[in-house]
Amino acid sequence: MTARLPGGHVYLHRLAPTPLAPVQLEPDGPSIWAKLEFLNPSGSTKDRIARHILEKAWREGRISQGCTVIEASSGSTSIAMALACAQMGLRFIAVMPEGVSNERVLMIRAYGGEIRLTPGAEGIRGSIRETERLAAELDGFLPRQFTNPENAAAHAGSTAREILDQIPGGTVDAVVSGVGTGGTLVGLWRGVCAAGCDAIPVLARPVEIGPGENPEIECCSFSCRIPGVMESISTIFQPGAMDRLITVEVRDDVAIEVTRELMKRGFPVGPSSGLNFAAAIDVAGRLGPAAQVVTVFPDRMERYFTTDLFKPMRG
Repeated sequence: MTARLPGGHVYLHRLAPTPLAPVQLEPDGPSIWAKLEFLNPSGSTKDRIARHILEKAWREGRISQGCTVIEASSGSTSIAMALACAQMGLRFIAVMPEGVSNERVLMIRAYGGEIRLTPGAEGIRGSIRETERLAAELDGFLPRQFTNPENAAAHAGSTAREILDQIPGGTVDAVVSGVGTGGTLVGLWRGVCAAGCDAIPVLARPVEIGPGENPEIECCSFSCRIPGVMESISTIFQPGAMDRLITVEVRDDVAIEVTRELMKRGFPVGPSSGLNFAAAIDVAGRLGPAAQVVTVFPDRMERYFTTDLFKPMRG
């Protein structure tokens, strides 16, 4: 469903549901239900939060055509925001640490987004500080993906509902996700529990085995090769508020290898998908063959061409 804004811009206020696919890598291994979020318009699950946050701000009169949106993200959120802003007639500035992969910069610029770089040594925290300065200077709108509760609400209200409509019997026994902002795991868990499922939330956490060839900028000390894994930045993910939370640690080299196996099976995904799938297999083994374990394949592979993931393919 679409509506048109002045100037020919398209205001999309509903994303089409992404498929929920049963995925099994080993003949005797468990089948995991994977939400194929890489099929969203910008290629990631972050389209959910970008669309939800911006549309809510538009309805409430906090932004309008021509306004400036500023977000700190070196990855999929900036790409999703750039796409949404292009469709809604908004100016977008992505603030990221120096060293981010060039393919992501090109994708943001292709949608008309602007790039501001902060010192790499300051990490994403430095980028967040710069968004505050720019917002004051330009009277810009800050989505604040790491602290905005609408991040999780987007997944509770759309992703979780789609899963319940798509999965056999409408029941979910466990939801599995890595945590960047935490919006995906928190939102999915809240959404399925609100529908009556007694689901277990599972945090997929990478464990670093060795430094990568091209370390990910937007990662914490858990692993420099798995994107989106943060520590002590998000206020959305509060482990103590999640009943029966399980943490599954996955070696980052295992996550990378699982990602490559998924690609060979026709899933054009990034490293977070391998992390999530490996953790989901672990949980399915604990819960038994009847359990319906759901995870997310968050984004597409093309934003990782210059990272460790594609090292064997570069020759």
